[in-house]
Amino acid sequence: MKFTFNKKEKLKSKKLIDALFSKGQSISAFPLRLVFMPVHFEDGELFKTGVSVSKKHFKRAVDRNRIKRLLRESFRLNKARYFDNISTPHAFMILYIGKEIPTLTQLENKMDQLFDKFSKKSPNITPIENEADS
Repeated sequence: MKFTFNKKEKLKSKKLIDALFSKGQSISAFPLRLVFMPVHFEDGELFKTGVSVSKKHFKRAVDRNRIKRLLRESFRLNKARYFDNISTPHAFMILYIGKEIPTLTQLENKMDQLFDKFSKKSPNITPIENEADS
């Protein structure tokens, strides 16, 4: 799997996002929350992901955009580890629920914890061991 986050992998459908928040399940690893739902995509993708940061906690758009950029980057770097063995298509929304601007390292650690919890909750996904962890 490539370390890219292209347009096909981004969650953009308003209907799907609404369904995700009304019918989806969630997992938290503070300051991140993952809302997910198994779904079938017309384009054959195995997952689509969106990121969101609260306007309530971060009034300035510059801060929200910075955190969203960091979230997308940490997801991009870790997705190959978790989604090479995925068999059921899923829609994901990653929410930042903290109140302070994080670093990339902090987000990567929390993203790793978040998807570990997700892989334990979803039996059809098994994470691949990272060579750096060994």
